[in-house]
Amino acid sequence: MPRTALRICPLCEATCGLTLTIEGAAVTGARGDREDVFSRGFICPKGAAFGALDSDPDRLRTPLVRRDGRLQEATWEEAFDAIAAAVPAMVREYGPQAVGLVLGNPNVHTMAGALYPPLLLKAIGTRNLFTASTLDQMPKHVSSGLLFGDPFAIPVPDLDRTDFLLLLGANPVESNGSLCTAPDFPGRLKALRARGGTLVVVDPRRTRTAKLADRHLAPRPGSDALLLAALAHTLIEEKLAAPGALEESTEGIGELATALGSFTPEAVAPACDLTAAEIRTLARDLAAAPTAAVYARIGSCTVEYGTLASWLVDVLNILTGNLDRPGGALFPLSATAPAPRPPGPGKGFALGRWASRVSGHPEAKGELPTAALAEEIETEGEGRIRVLLAIAANPVLSAPDGDRLDRALAGLDFMVSVDPYLNETSRHAHVVLPPPPPSQSGHFDFAFNGFAVHNQARYSPAAVPLEEGRMDECEIHSRLILAVSGLHGAADPAGVDELAIQATLAKETAAPHSPLHGQDPARLAGLLTGGSGPERRLDLLLRLGPYGDRFGAAAAEPPPNTAADGGADGRVDRAAAGPDAGVAVPGLSLERLLAEPHGIDLGPLEPRLPGVLKTRSGRIELLPDPIAAELPRLRTALADRPAALVLVGRRHLRSNNSWMHNVPALTGGSNRCTLQVHPQDADRLGLTDGGRARITADGGSLDVPVEITDTLRTGVVSLPHGWGHDRAGTRLSVAAATPGANVNQLLDGTRLDPLSGTAVLNGFPVVLTPLP
Repeated sequence: MPRTALRICPLCEATCGLTLTIEGAAVTGARGDREDVFSRGFICPKGAAFGALDSDPDRLRTPLVRRDGRLQEATWEEAFDAIAAAVPAMVREYGPQAVGLVLGNPNVHTMAGALYPPLLLKAIGTRNLFTASTLDQMPKHVSSGLLFGDPFAIPVPDLDRTDFLLLLGANPVESNGSLCTAPDFPGRLKALRARGGTLVVVDPRRTRTAKLADRHLAPRPGSDALLLAALAHTLIEEKLAAPGALEESTEGIGELATALGSFTPEAVAPACDLTAAEIRTLARDLAAAPTAAVYARIGSCTVEYGTLASWLVDVLNILTGNLDRPGGALFPLSATAPAPRPPGPGKGFALGRWASRVSGHPEAKGELPTAALAEEIETEGEGRIRVLLAIAANPVLSAPDGDRLDRALAGLDFMVSVDPYLNETSRHAHVVLPPPPPSQSGHFDFAFNGFAVHNQARYSPAAVPLEEGRMDECEIHSRLILAVSGLHGAADPAGVDELAIQATLAKETAAPHSPLHGQDPARLAGLLTGGSGPERRLDLLLRLGPYGDRFGAAAAEPPPNTAADGGADGRVDRAAAGPDAGVAVPGLSLERLLAEPHGIDLGPLEPRLPGVLKTRSGRIELLPDPIAAELPRLRTALADRPAALVLVGRRHLRSNNSWMHNVPALTGGSNRCTLQVHPQDADRLGLTDGGRARITADGGSLDVPVEITDTLRTGVVSLPHGWGHDRAGTRLSVAAATPGANVNQLLDGTRLDPLSGTAVLNGFPVVLTPLP
């Protein structure tokens, strides 16, 4: 008989609740969970295709080990034996910097990807960390680190209460949101307009999001920072800036007028290809709105001035008094975040603590640019990367110049991939460790709850028992940590979780401001619940978090900036409790989450300043030195002569980078790899709809099918990201049938945002020629 099970969707950042239909061990259907406290039944095509992705016959079922130059099926013991024999020996001979770690986007969609990579990095001792962040969101982390002292203190728009939303370089109707976790983003935008609010979209394409807008501005790609600077300049020049209470906790407001003095609407207008009047009107409307939020995403991050654009988003929110204000941009408070600490000076945020070996790229948030990975493998000398661990990563498709990286990976001494597929990257591995399908894994959103537009907590146990012969993803990570540490066979994998628990409790009980100060860590560890190490770690983080029960200590001494009293159901009267109010005793724990399978509503976002600040001054540092030093470079862009034709990417509703091109239900239709060209440009260049063209840029050329459409402005062409499934040696039968073209092959990796090391994937010049 069919049964149902609940599962949080792991296929994009919206984290919608699903109700799965299960027959035997197979997921045969998926619909939205109407009782989910966050998504309320919303579902997109990716979630509806959960069963097809879960049962994809191309998913690897057993490990692969390279023997005699060929990847062959092996046992789990053979796979970890091979890793244990190779990696520690390489570290002994060449040092820990001979090892690189690459983390792909899917890591933030799994519990294992959140809990274990930090332990793996520490076990290796390498600084060679590369992640998808430098292909996407690192500018926002860097700007938040400089402004607030914490790269994860990223404010999100209060979508459900704002009166005015200015949205740049984002298409949440199709992406479902990014660094802004919001199930049913389209519905929330429609509700904004229905209550009389205003939506302004800035995008060179008339996306599905732009079609919902009250106003759509289509500037030249890559000009976001100039436009935002002109908006801030106008607010200051016309005395429209009104930071209000923020002024007391912000330093540098007075210096901002001089720093942005060059960026008048008249000076910026030609570079943006907007009129000065349009820019001034937008600034005035933003200032006049009762509440407003500015939100920008990947289109403004993966450009030459991505960090400046990300910084200016928050500058505008501060100047208009909308940061940390209901209806503006607020800091979420995740259930597993550290409990709020007393306000005051912190450690701050530093850039460039070390640099890459070959080109000297400065680190950002402990990471090096993924665009530099190939040269770090290819270039001889001390510290050359000889061993690579790739976890849920496919940089051959996601990073610039995949052909070069493809060649570099082939020259590694040893490579391990943790990946369910034999894809364009994992085909180079000496060992491939495949995690089970998502239905067979428990799920908690450690990352995305920190960017959620409403505070809540939800946990999904595995919907289907682990299939015989498969290994739980968390156990794969634990065994990998032991193997690279030289402890394979000498330690219990469960001990990895226990050591992590002991370290966390030792730190917590030693912290003077903690309500657990002075208590026995071993006793507290014995109180944890959960049927596995990962569940015990989740229980610990929930209990220590801002809503947690703190093992009962909260009854006597509530944590800083939280309230200790609540209603009969354990929820706080937030109106009375104020900022960072938590759940009253018994508080949050894994047991409470398991008792509420549709989740626990922790209330709307609330103001959190100054407690969220970790800057050295204890205040918002509005004009930090690295930003001030970068502004002169932006001024030079005012005189740049724009290229005749530039390229931007685009998002498909039924895709998420390169993950989902092997699921038949998510292919075809609008999910196609075509080069979109405006009719006027097509006429000028002699292109025809359905014909082919050669597109050329810094890194080479691609031959692509042409789609003529007026949904993008003149001078701009668009090719989606994540395609190029045409390499031999993969097992992606559906994707290989319609491989598409890898847009990142047009780049050679030299175009980077210097502050964040993020690859410039949008707004770069291209040349088009028609093909017969």
